[in-house]
Amino acid sequence: MSLGPELRELYQEFILDHGKNPRNKRALAHPTSSGEGYNPLCGDRITLQVQVDDGVITDIGFQGSGCAISTAAASTMTEAVKGKSVDEALALFKRFHAVVTGEEAADLDSLGKLAVFAGVSEFPMRVKCATLSWHTLENALQGGGDVATTE
Repeated sequence: MSLGPELRELYQEFILDHGKNPRNKRALAHPTSSGEGYNPLCGDRITLQVQVDDGVITDIGFQGSGCAISTAAASTMTEAVKGKSVDEALALFKRFHAVVTGEEAADLDSLGKLAVFAGVSEFPMRVKCATLSWHTLENALQGGGDVATTE
């Protein structure tokens, strides 16, 4: 999937904004689940905390350090899944993953703001940066106590 100049510019602005001013980068007072994630290739590390009430993600926060893409992906992911059911969040991850890995040209409209990450498919080495927070979320929601890794 090749990005046009407008989407490429939006991608760059979006990554810079969320990388420098991440949303929901904080610890939660009373998380119901949490997960750890690590990308050995880039050195990105994330701790993700989730508050789930009646099957709905009511709050989510992350802490850690990483490259701009990893931080921006975690920031946008937290915005995208808040208020969604666990099943909706996991389905969104599958669509997001398919787009950033170039597996399919998904309906970008169904991804909302996450569609700007479609450009990551042009940079295979950065896919792991963009998906680390999502793998960590999946692990936290499914109760898999291991550290999520991109390897």
